[in-house]
Amino acid sequence: MKRRVVITGLGIVSPVGNSIDTAWDNIINGRSGISRITRFDASGFNSQIAGEVKDFDLTQYMSAKEGKQMDTFIHYGIAASIDAWRDSGLEVTEENAERIGVIVSSGIGGLHRIEETQTEYLAKGPRRISPFFVPASLINLISGHLTIMLGLKGPSYAVVSACTTGLHSIGDAARLIEYGDADVMIAGGAEATVSPLGIGGFAAMRALSTRNDDPETASRPWDTDRDGFVLGEGAGVLVLEEYEHAKKRGARIYGEFTGYGMSSDAHHITAPDSDGPRRGILNALNNAKINPDQVDYVNAHGTSTPLGDQNETNALKLALGDHAYKTVVNSTKSMTGHLLGAAGGIEAVFTTLAVYHQISPPTINIFNQDPGCDLDYCANQAREMKIEYALSNSFGFGGTNGSMVVKRA
Repeated sequence: MKRRVVITGLGIVSPVGNSIDTAWDNIINGRSGISRITRFDASGFNSQIAGEVKDFDLTQYMSAKEGKQMDTFIHYGIAASIDAWRDSGLEVTEENAERIGVIVSSGIGGLHRIEETQTEYLAKGPRRISPFFVPASLINLISGHLTIMLGLKGPSYAVVSACTTGLHSIGDAARLIEYGDADVMIAGGAEATVSPLGIGGFAAMRALSTRNDDPETASRPWDTDRDGFVLGEGAGVLVLEEYEHAKKRGARIYGEFTGYGMSSDAHHITAPDSDGPRRGILNALNNAKINPDQVDYVNAHGTSTPLGDQNETNALKLALGDHAYKTVVNSTKSMTGHLLGAAGGIEAVFTTLAVYHQISPPTINIFNQDPGCDLDYCANQAREMKIEYALSNSFGFGGTNGSMVVKRA
């Protein structure tokens, strides 16, 4: 018998804010977190904009000395996880430590640290390579540090599946609870790739928006003039808990995690295909034991790329049939940019909040909706509405797809 899983804690570090209240207020009010890059001199790049994290205070979570031993993506992942943990009101005891685990992952990991170390090595030789270099850059080290900081002795690992990483991490964590391997899991994604190689690599693929003179309107999913995604950074984390466990302690339940679906396009490493996402969505609905016409709201992958947005629209029509036209679809990436491996994490947070508050965030920057993208994208204005079931999608390079379903508690 599959056990029920509920969401009892939320944490975020993002371009739109580093607390749940701030981020949600900005998202609901359609405020963009995208600006010109300040991390490094981006004047030589064709894309000079990003969704950077601002006003982040690491010392709320660890000492500056400890922080120096980790890449920025680990800082973000730990901060969002600790905030989610505090939000849940859970405490670790000798009795429950073995029943609590962590899957907080990253798509790319320690890119900053790898770049810095290479520069140092070329300038000063091998003796200047830090003994912390390897653990500072490893993707599973967010989970590793959290187990040590909180004393968690349950399952701990990372999932790496490009831009589906955050969602796959949450889905895997929910399965561990469903099948009895844990009672509580901290799960999500973190990323920090606003760096020369991060921007340069995606720019070389012509994947990024070059609307440098107007950063706040650069991410425009489903708009006729969309010209690529905007790179974002941060972390989004959920605390997932077995239903009876949460009920017994009187926990606040934000929503129930009822469905998880995966699929592969088997098509192309970067070009999208509608059939893969269609199957992933249907697998999630099947796992949630609901029909397509029960989906009220979709937090879409919606990256603002010409091909990707059209493809997801097609996939939603294939999966939901005529009901796709009655479903409210939104892309919070219009405000945050695309956080790669963290996208599924922060979007799971926003999907959960949409269900909890019964409101769809807007998709901002829809000035001229693409006629080929003909669904209701909640253009430019949040909408109060009934949301019994919400779907969240993430798709990644390699043709890997993940979809999850959150039900109103």
